[in-house]
Amino acid sequence: MMYEGLFNELEEAGFVQWVEQLRQQEADWLVHHGDYPRWNQALDNLPAIENVTGYFNQPAVTVEGYCGQQEQLHQSLKGLSPWRKGPYQIADVRIDTEWRSDFKWDRLQPHLKPLTNKRVLDIGCGNGYHCWRMLEDNPRLVVGVEPSVLFNLQFRAIQHYINKPEIHLLPFGIEAMPDDMNWFDTVFSMGVLYHRKSPIDHLYKLKSLLRPGGELCLETLVIEGRQGKLLVPEDRYARMRNVWFIPSAEELKHWLERCGFINVRIVDTSVTTVEEQRSTEWMQFESLVDCLDPRNHQLTVEGLPAPRRAIFLASRIS
Repeated sequence: MMYEGLFNELEEAGFVQWVEQLRQQEADWLVHHGDYPRWNQALDNLPAIENVTGYFNQPAVTVEGYCGQQEQLHQSLKGLSPWRKGPYQIADVRIDTEWRSDFKWDRLQPHLKPLTNKRVLDIGCGNGYHCWRMLEDNPRLVVGVEPSVLFNLQFRAIQHYINKPEIHLLPFGIEAMPDDMNWFDTVFSMGVLYHRKSPIDHLYKLKSLLRPGGELCLETLVIEGRQGKLLVPEDRYARMRNVWFIPSAEELKHWLERCGFINVRIVDTSVTTVEEQRSTEWMQFESLVDCLDPRNHQLTVEGLPAPRRAIFLASRIS
């Protein structure tokens, strides 16, 4: 019954066949991952928190309340490691995630159209940190799409306490979304485009999910330079294998315009710092500093330009 509210709304909007397909798949979405039993046990071990209040307007998505079993709470949440997007504050437990995702939110949020009473989609949303932050604006519906089993279970750990019916995480990729859905008021795609072998197809798919007049928020890696400049890594980029195309900001603006978006604007460009992305107790594997040239942090270990990110806003007219 976890998705029943979402399924009902989708059916009312006319997506009956898709919902029927989702209902048939739902039981198998997570359970086939080899670590699912261990992660699910961590979820089952979450202790009660009394007098819960959720806060979404501060850097850490916060579950405020009293927990009389702090050590069990800490160990259960640690059992869902690594935590990459956050931070979160659950009772007295601070989850210091790899990414300070609040930095990105602070850069983009002032430029967005209000999300009040809107239907919002976040593609590749990780554990849903930004989806939770959107609730500050009282949207009608927030849907995150994320194929990672672990990230979905991290989301469920937060939802276990906050129990917000207007927010959902679906455990699959954008490919499973209907073509020409034309339904969401705002669509986010953050940290996804450079992982796509066909970035133009991704932009067209994002456009098809928006209603006419809707807004796209696109955040991705870029390089410095004028229109026409494009980096295609030979093998890895910052030790990542699945990075295909990194355009200049002006070139990506051109791509968006060629795909039919209007009012395309670059609202922020910033270099990713080791303060924004780093290893912590909650994510103990290599992080950004391990992917940079130790003698020159302006380069990756492969000798390519260090990560720089830009945020684009654009509208769909038709």
